[in-house]
Amino acid sequence: AAQGSFVACVQKSSLALTHYIMALLYDGKGELNLAVKEYEEALKLDNENPLVHLNLAVTLIKNNEVSRAREELDYASKLSPQATEPHAILALLNLTEGKLDLAAQEYEITLKNASNLNPKNIDIYKSLGALYLRQNNIKKAEDTYRLISELAPQDPEVHLYLGLVYSELKNDLLLEKELKKAISLNPDYSEALNFLGYHYVENNKNLKEAERLIRRALKIEPDNGAYLDSLGWLYFKRGKIKEAKEILSKASLLLSDAVIFDHLGDVFFKMKDFKNARINWQESLNLDPGQENVKKKIRLLEDK
Repeated sequence: AAQGSFVACVQKSSLALTHYIMALLYDGKGELNLAVKEYEEALKLDNENPLVHLNLAVTLIKNNEVSRAREELDYASKLSPQATEPHAILALLNLTEGKLDLAAQEYEITLKNASNLNPKNIDIYKSLGALYLRQNNIKKAEDTYRLISELAPQDPEVHLYLGLVYSELKNDLLLEKELKKAISLNPDYSEALNFLGYHYVENNKNLKEAERLIRRALKIEPDNGAYLDSLGWLYFKRGKIKEAKEILSKASLLLSDAVIFDHLGDVFFKMKDFKNARINWQESLNLDPGQENVKKKIRLLEDK
């Protein structure tokens, strides 16, 4: 009886595989309805196979049956909790439907599972760290980038992103330390050069060094609007208003950025050109409506 049971199990498994292969063939030919039927037949015989549920979900998405596809992806992820694919596809589905928080959750699970499967792949951790930064989950971002810096201490990009983390945490000492480390590892790292230079300008310190850093960045990328903004803002802080206006105006043509237009507004205000100050501050608000400091500046113009 035991032998008969084993044979029946093998036959059942073989038949499920046949249906699965037929489903793949139909899918490849674009005959989606037939592919779905074959996947369903395979699952009647082997419902605990996560790969069949995953492939059925992909075919259902192609066939515009997204709701059913979600059910299959959820089931596949329960059958194989460490798998990355079901969560990656769910992340994309949520993204296309504008469900950004759900997309981020699924993407986080994808990256965590991927890092467990390949614990020394720093690119996976970088993606996870970037996701935490976008979510404003600064503590998790710091932990992730610290882990990467242990795995790859000579990677300048990791130190740049740690600089971003410490910028959010208002820890100037660690911010400067990480950015200097990034530059020491890659002296032509224009992003780190500009970041550190702009940080100095914002804090009204080391302005000579700030100019040196920003000019080094601009030598590498002369038409980078963000770097030109840093230089223009430096001139503004030094009281060189004419030069600031010229450079920031060029920056605004190269990059449509709320910060640049805010800076330009400040320049025109300093020149007592209130009309252009308002125009530029309003453009800054159009690009980033949540800026309370810019709204306050516009209100100050009401009496001008």
